[in-house]
Amino acid sequence: MPLIITALGILLLLTMIMKFKINTLITLIVVSFVLGLALGMPINEIIESVEAGLGGTMASTGLIFGFGAILGKLIADAGGAQRIAMTLIARFNEKWVQWAVILTSFILGIALFFEVGLVLLIPIVYQIAKQTNISFLWLGLPMVTALSVTHAFLPPHPGPTVISAQYGANIGLVLLYGLLISIPTIIIAGPLFTRYAKKFVPTAFEKAAEGSIAKLGDAKQYKLEDTPGFGVSAITAVFPVILMGLSTIFTLVKDTMGIGDSFFFDMIAAIGAPSMVMLLSLLLSLYTMGIARGIPMESLMKSAEGSVKAIGMLLLILGASGALKEVLMDGGVGDYVALIFEGSTISPLFLAWLIAAVIRVAQGSATVSALTTAGLVLPLLADTDVNLALVVLATGAGSVIASHVNDTGFWIIKESFGLTMKETFATWTILETLISVSGLVFVLLLSLFV
Repeated sequence: MPLIITALGILLLLTMIMKFKINTLITLIVVSFVLGLALGMPINEIIESVEAGLGGTMASTGLIFGFGAILGKLIADAGGAQRIAMTLIARFNEKWVQWAVILTSFILGIALFFEVGLVLLIPIVYQIAKQTNISFLWLGLPMVTALSVTHAFLPPHPGPTVISAQYGANIGLVLLYGLLISIPTIIIAGPLFTRYAKKFVPTAFEKAAEGSIAKLGDAKQYKLEDTPGFGVSAITAVFPVILMGLSTIFTLVKDTMGIGDSFFFDMIAAIGAPSMVMLLSLLLSLYTMGIARGIPMESLMKSAEGSVKAIGMLLLILGASGALKEVLMDGGVGDYVALIFEGSTISPLFLAWLIAAVIRVAQGSATVSALTTAGLVLPLLADTDVNLALVVLATGAGSVIASHVNDTGFWIIKESFGLTMKETFATWTILETLISVSGLVFVLLLSLFV
């Protein structure tokens, strides 16, 4: 019965958003209360669960999300992103320009949220396509693959960061393993898939899509000599990864050598915490992308304020999805799922992927499906010795499968590239499914060695 109630709750969520066009934030909170009542929770406990879920999620991700948006905005406004893109492309000839776009998107995708990366990169990639006389979509699909993979697997992106905290996984290991599975996944879902997609939907690759670029807004263009240097731009973009990676290495050395706690290692752990990583990266970007280039602090703060205002609703939606997850846990749904699979031989990794995939298809949001899955799978992990970092990645893989009409990303891609519905299904939906399945396969392979 709890599973039927949950399914009906997800159906209610879909109906409210898709049919009645009710705001996602309002829908999530309303459905959380309805599910709580249907699961037999007292009203005062529902309120406590909603507040605890929202507050807990915001506490662990609010600063990361906010600082990440500011970091991306500063890099874009300073022309650092343009410098990275144009420098990499200049070092690749036309034959390898697709790989230059992939590398650029991967570097920027680590620091930028998916939507920000699209708005930033699409006008640049479009100009590259025109200059090299290459199909816009031929470069565009690998670009969005890299952005989607970093969004699904790599901290400090909200999904993997939040569920790392929910599972109690070492976020540094999540980053390390995520990088290992990201590279082959990008190759499969990006350039390899693009070759086949061009054969099946050639019309999509023949379009210029100028109108869609205008809808996204024109990206400010700089003379190359007026942008920050390539080295400083790239280091600023990937600085969060550098800090997390160093912290993870020191922690692994400490654990391997059996070194006890000390002030030094406590400081290393503190610096590697996601919120601190993003704060230090933001401070670095204020200097490299602003102060060092003589940009007034007032202008930098306007960029910062504008970026945070733009993600205000997204932050609240993220918190509300945490409230829904908390209600499901407190309402006993997670325990019921655990009871069903008690003694099951199904791998927790495959189960986490499967649950996330089902929820993703049902309600559209990758982040919501990942958070909801964490609440359902968490009770199953108590009596297993499964690698928690791999559970995070399996959940992330499942959460991006089969993007379709209930996913805002589906419409963003459709409008960005000027595709028809059929072309969007034949390219973007299949691409996301390849990322999901490939991610699961590589997680399972990695589980044999770690």
